[in-house]
Amino acid sequence: MNKTAIWIQASRPKTLIATLSPFLIGTIIASSFSFLPFLMTLLTGLSLQIGINFANDYYDHQKGADTSRRRGPTRVMQAELVTKEEMRLAMLFTFSITALSSLYLTHIGGSIIGWTALFFLLAGIFYTAGPYPLAYLGLGDLFVITLFGPVATLLTTYLQTHAFSFEALLVGLAPGCLANAILTNNNLRDEQEDRLANKKTLVVRFGTQFGKHLYLACLIVAFLTPIFLIINTKSHFWTLLASASLLYAYPITVRIYRGQFISQFPKTARLQVIYTLAFILSYFL
Repeated sequence: MNKTAIWIQASRPKTLIATLSPFLIGTIIASSFSFLPFLMTLLTGLSLQIGINFANDYYDHQKGADTSRRRGPTRVMQAELVTKEEMRLAMLFTFSITALSSLYLTHIGGSIIGWTALFFLLAGIFYTAGPYPLAYLGLGDLFVITLFGPVATLLTTYLQTHAFSFEALLVGLAPGCLANAILTNNNLRDEQEDRLANKKTLVVRFGTQFGKHLYLACLIVAFLTPIFLIINTKSHFWTLLASASLLYAYPITVRIYRGQFISQFPKTARLQVIYTLAFILSYFL
């Protein structure tokens, strides 16, 4: 495997829909559109998530959460495809991009954007790093639901319109919960390894059955979100097409409850792609 392929694998491209979804939805519901703020918002979000993925790969390996026993996709640190120094440089590079692009967003959006970006940049760094990493305390779900959900859609719409929108906050529930469904699937798959590494995810803290119920709850909230939107706006009835992606989610959820966690991970990510496309295409109908 060449270096380019290794770094693409390390960035975990199947999970990047977690960033793309809220930023695309937040842009589509805005009443105006500017390309450069959209591009820089997307760059900020993607670089932050890739940096988090690199840090997760690095620190999980350091803390013993990623070993030869893990059942999911190969992690590049665990497989010794990159060195510690290379991964540290990759983290520094991607988080630097996040910081630099955030400066532009702060310039056009004001200090509230700057402070929010700084908070989530630090939270991203300490998601798996430091003495009290969020992922190891069971706070990863809260981080994912908020950052890749209402916060992302709200700030994306604000950077386009310079006004806060309750609608943006509301529709952000869906991408946040779908992103957390991806995380929950991951945590269900890795429960044994996480328990041995003292990584106290919600699945480790409360058990596999709780994790399955959490997965289902995330999907239910996502599919109810268009209904909340219709009730609030008395319009956008066609966004119920996004809820219709429940038909794709049903067999995935059944297999999750049967304990088939590995095979359902890419399908959960694909579910968010389907939901996002359906929401975008139907919003203006």
